[in-house]
Amino acid sequence: MIALYGPFRYKEFFQQLHFVANRSLFIIVFCVCFAAIVTILESSFHMKLVIQNDAMVPGFAAVLILRELAAIVTALLLCSRVGAGYASEVGTMQITEQVDALKMLGIDPINYLVIPRFFACVVGGIILTLISNMTCLFAAMLISQTYLGYTPGMFISSMHRFVQFKDVYFAVIKGACFGGVIPLVACYFGFRCQQGAEGVGKATTNTVVVASIAIIVIDFILSYTFSYLY
Repeated sequence: MIALYGPFRYKEFFQQLHFVANRSLFIIVFCVCFAAIVTILESSFHMKLVIQNDAMVPGFAAVLILRELAAIVTALLLCSRVGAGYASEVGTMQITEQVDALKMLGIDPINYLVIPRFFACVVGGIILTLISNMTCLFAAMLISQTYLGYTPGMFISSMHRFVQFKDVYFAVIKGACFGGVIPLVACYFGFRCQQGAEGVGKATTNTVVVASIAIIVIDFILSYTFSYLY
């Protein structure tokens, strides 16, 4: 891999990892907290409506958070923020002929632009997915205590009945796959960007739309595959 694409740009990798993980952290934590709260409240409402009992809500919500909610919300937020940023950045470099200048200097644009962003998004996706899972569970525990009357001990006990440790592994795999697809789509549309501000805007819009669809399709494929491993 190194022979084909040249030495790995560690400094650029860590700069991009800071951009992906650190600068996306607040908005992701803020949004997944409310997503977890809505999940708990809606689960409680519907279980009371159907079976007149919401005792399984903490465990049900925990497994839903770990298997789907945290990873997919994190990925879609990353897609909007990081994917759009990458598409506009690479698109601007394309229309201002900076990419052509790299080629003239003998620098591979794939190695220079795509590879550090790809690995930064994979690692950032894993980190943010794990943090989102912990944040969601903590928010769900708090709202369960204040709204439903379940103590943290009861929440954890109920969670143990539904959640398996492999759920964390599968969440990490999802975070890595979701994170990896974002820079690939963004750089693809960035390299194909047309001249002018309209071209950059079109590349950014296409990136968010296509990457969001790709994330949902990948989520379906992985969830379907993981269902055979339980």
